[in-house]
Amino acid sequence: MGGEWFGFLMDKLFEKKALDVWYTPIYMKKNRPAIQINVLCEDSVEKDIVKVLLEETTTLGIRSYEVERTILQREKSKVNTEYGDIVVKVARGPGFIKGAPEYEDCKKAAEQNQVPLRKVYESAMMAFWRTYNLNNT
Repeated sequence: MGGEWFGFLMDKLFEKKALDVWYTPIYMKKNRPAIQINVLCEDSVEKDIVKVLLEETTTLGIRSYEVERTILQREKSKVNTEYGDIVVKVARGPGFIKGAPEYEDCKKAAEQNQVPLRKVYESAMMAFWRTYNLNNT
């Protein structure tokens, strides 16, 4: 399968409600290089995902299995930075909290303010921790 097909395939899989898609370089029998396509999806869309894989790739078969998922309680919070408001994804666990700025918000702020993306991320994280410490002390 040509490398240019993979981007198209990923788009199709996400259109069919794949939760995540990733590729892994592997070696098959006789030491032949290959790409393993991995897709996480809900049971309700598995048939649609399999159909896309069989129609859009050169594969002759698919292996599938169930996986379990453990997730943290999540929410979104908006923080104010010197570059504008940035949405931060917040995850809470027993005795801890962590945050991750939304990429698209950071990208937009970096472009509008003509600063490196890293600076926007750092500013958003500092604002997140200031907000968290103020709200939880």
